[in-house]
Amino acid sequence: MADAMKRIKRTELALERTEKMLAENIALCSRIRAQRCLVEAAYRLVEIGRPASNEDGLKA
Repeated sequence: MADAMKRIKRTELALERTEKMLAENIALCSRIRAQRCLVEAAYRLVEIGRPASNEDGLKA
């Protein structure tokens, strides 16, 4: 019976560690996603800010 209780306790500790790692991974994923959105927004602003090219090579 004592062995079963030890296994249960180890399993509970492993579950707690797994839940903590999962929470950390979710937080990291959220930060990465937010940073990617910022980079994409900055890229769009750069694209909007570029002057349109003139095919004749003349300045408008």
